Amino acid sequence: MKKLKECNEYLMISGIQHFIYCRRQWALIHIEDQWTENGLTAEGRVMHKRVHDSSVRDNRSGVITVRGLRVRSDNLGITGECDAVELHPDSDGVELSGYKGKWNVIPVEYKHGDSKISDCDRMQVAAQVICLEEMLCCTIPSGVLFYEKTRRREIVEIDEELRETTIKTIEEMQKYFQRGYTPSVKTGKKCRQCSLRNICLPDMLRKAEKHGVERYIKEHLEE
Repeated sequence: MKKLKECNEYLMISGIQHFIYCRRQWALIHIEDQWTENGLTAEGRVMHKRVHDSSVRDNRSGVITVRGLRVRSDNLGITGECDAVELHPDSDGVELSGYKGKWNVIPVEYKHGDSKISDCDRMQVAAQVICLEEMLCCTIPSGVLFYEKTRRREIVEIDEELRETTIKTIEEMQKYFQRGYTPSVKTGKKCRQCSLRNICLPDMLRKAEKHGVERYIKEHLEE
């Protein structure tokens, strides 16, 4: 795995979901620093604010839950904040500073909606696992997704395929970021729900795709 020593700024793990949903949306947020909020993003922000209280330490039946834990990977140049990390007593686990015994470490990512067909949520958990493994020098076989809409926990097995897909996606994100490149993308139904619709201007992109970029720009300037 190549270490990104030349990368001065670490990418946010939460950006993986934006990138999978729409590479242009991700670039507008993480490269151009553009952001607007709609009802869906506001609900998600409120939920994460509630679960990110780092002062909270739950201890139920021997399982300790740490909230708002900052993680990073120097190898991939990513950083982020885990909604929660569960520490399960395990004689084959890892020793942790400030905690007696050995522990199995399991990151838990909270989501406002429900389970998705795409791997975008699972890849976010995989990225958290990769960071924790690098920081703690251990192996973490699984993580958890908790969907507020269904109130269900989904176990995410961190197999080699998911790891490889996550790493390749992050490397692609790094290439865009280091170039400062915001791509054009094909417009579609998902554009209607995007909070950046008015910034991205998908209708303009659609017309440009149909009539040709050069011709469209000329007509737009003439207007």
